[in-house]
Amino acid sequence: MKIGVVFPQTEIGADVADVRAYGEGVDSFGFDHLLAYDHVVGADPSVHLGWDGPYDVHTTFQEPFVLFGFLAAITKLELVTGVIILPQRQTALVAKQAAQVDLLTQGRFRLGVGIGWNKVEYDVLGKDFHTRGRRLDEQVSLLRRLWSEESVTVEGTDEPVTGAGLAPLPVQRPIPIWFGGSSPAAYARMGRLADGWFPQVSPGAALDAAVDRVGAAAEAAGRDPADIPMEGRVNWHGSVARLIETVEAWEAAGASHITINTMGAGLGSVHDHLALLAELGDNLDLRRSVR
Repeated sequence: MKIGVVFPQTEIGADVADVRAYGEGVDSFGFDHLLAYDHVVGADPSVHLGWDGPYDVHTTFQEPFVLFGFLAAITKLELVTGVIILPQRQTALVAKQAAQVDLLTQGRFRLGVGIGWNKVEYDVLGKDFHTRGRRLDEQVSLLRRLWSEESVTVEGTDEPVTGAGLAPLPVQRPIPIWFGGSSPAAYARMGRLADGWFPQVSPGAALDAAVDRVGAAAEAAGRDPADIPMEGRVNWHGSVARLIETVEAWEAAGASHITINTMGAGLGSVHDHLALLAELGDNLDLRRSVR
């Protein structure tokens, strides 16, 4: 099982030295990958009265593709978006940005995608919030063609393409697309289309039910559920023993990857995040594992 970390978007701030220190530190501790969340803009609660989203205009988010270009130059980590809100972005531009990251990392990249929840962000980016699920299906198909074919023509979609393509193409053809989400429609989409998925529940009955839904959708699409790996998230709650227990529960549930999330735990600085991750890396025996 591969073990990575969640980039602490909301707490790391804008200091490039802190971003560098975090990336280099995580790499040196033996972690396999780094996962970053995505939000382009935040909503202003003083304008959007009654706003109850988990993030707002004051919450810091690095732009994942640009961030990954920087991290690719200073680490050997696999880089993962978890997740890009794909329907609020232009598909061909995402294809280009993802291909560039894949080239810079020499194929150590996974594109996690989802439909999101923030209508304000959709409005700012000029995309229809209400058709996002349908459009995601079309976008995934187009991404895979753009990463694999020199010249692409697609008609009858929201983003038609006529005789156009990317150069250079990525190392991975196509780049793996992993899906996030927790609705019945999301599970059905994962089973049909995903190269992997990010459960939004913990090991136990809820995860078992989600696995069954994804598996049933995969079988209905003629796919083997065993070919769709999953990545669990483990939140830090102050106990090494509890964290290791949760890691083991994910492994027993069949996870191929996990990410450790240290945000929201009261850590005061990037150095506090790194000190904790160094300790966890030692307890998980990462430096002695085969990477």
